[in-house]
Amino acid sequence: MSFLPHQRPSRPARRTGWLMAACAGVAVLAAGPARAERLAFVLNSADATVDEYDIDSHQQVRRVSVLREPHHTAPTLDGKYLLVGDTSGNMLFFLDAVTGERVRQIPMADPYQLQFSPDGKYFTIAGLARNQVDIYDASDYHLLHRLHVDAMPSHMNYAPDSSVVYVSLQDSGKLTAIETATGKVLWTSDVGSTPAGVLWHNDRILVGVMGTNYVAVVDPADGHVERKIEMAPGPHNLFVSPDGKRLFVTCRASGVIERLDWDSLNVVQSYHVAGGPDDIVFAPDGRMWATLRWRQHVAIIDPASGEVVDSIRTGRSPHGIWLNTNEPALHLSMADRPVLPTP
Repeated sequence: MSFLPHQRPSRPARRTGWLMAACAGVAVLAAGPARAERLAFVLNSADATVDEYDIDSHQQVRRVSVLREPHHTAPTLDGKYLLVGDTSGNMLFFLDAVTGERVRQIPMADPYQLQFSPDGKYFTIAGLARNQVDIYDASDYHLLHRLHVDAMPSHMNYAPDSSVVYVSLQDSGKLTAIETATGKVLWTSDVGSTPAGVLWHNDRILVGVMGTNYVAVVDPADGHVERKIEMAPGPHNLFVSPDGKRLFVTCRASGVIERLDWDSLNVVQSYHVAGGPDDIVFAPDGRMWATLRWRQHVAIIDPASGEVVDSIRTGRSPHGIWLNTNEPALHLSMADRPVLPTP
């Protein structure tokens, strides 16, 4: 089951919405920098806002307006900025990663999913609505390669050496491998109905296949599926804990988060979290924060017991989430994350 938010309002409504968002954004910025230094950023895709919360008190610090439809984030690898992709607004916003202020913005076509390469050279966009994958130079965001793909590029992950980016294609049930230096498609293979999250793990690629009850284990050499890891229906996205020892899969449609054994990849624990668990981050106290797309909340979960110990009210359709207490490299969501040089 796939949540597809790209339903556009009429042209007058869009114009009015953009003007209101722009004015609201100025008002938020005029309020001054956020007082808290430990911030959680939550992207409300149906409200065109980014909510910022104090990680310790769970209280909202501010709400920053964008244009139309923010979904995903990417912290710059120097830790200075959090990038927010406004997909149908065709804009990339830069937020100060410490204060939460909206600093600047640059036009960018359909920045639905976004990620820096491990070596910091490339910045890749999966344009879900435009059926395109764009690879940019990460130093100045100029376009290097644009590939038109079939269809609905959704999530991505890189090989640890940054030579290849792997992108799921939701509408065609495929995974494609793209050489970052040249933009050449190396292979495209069938993985199952409605693939989403992509993760490099132990020299293999894991793909959450939402239209099924499995995560596909894919050989990066040629894209063939070696194994199907069965779990709750609707595996959506995959995450690695900060200690690099635990794997988690959000099964959004069934309201379950699965924890996989690091080596065997078998399911070892299931967390029942109603409301469409989508993206996950980890707080300094070890607890998981999960956006609930269909309940307008973030659930805070004890990973040992699976208990939801608290929840935070958000805007409509919360999707991407990031905590500024996390190392920027954690956002790469790579089980084989490289050690990045200190900026």
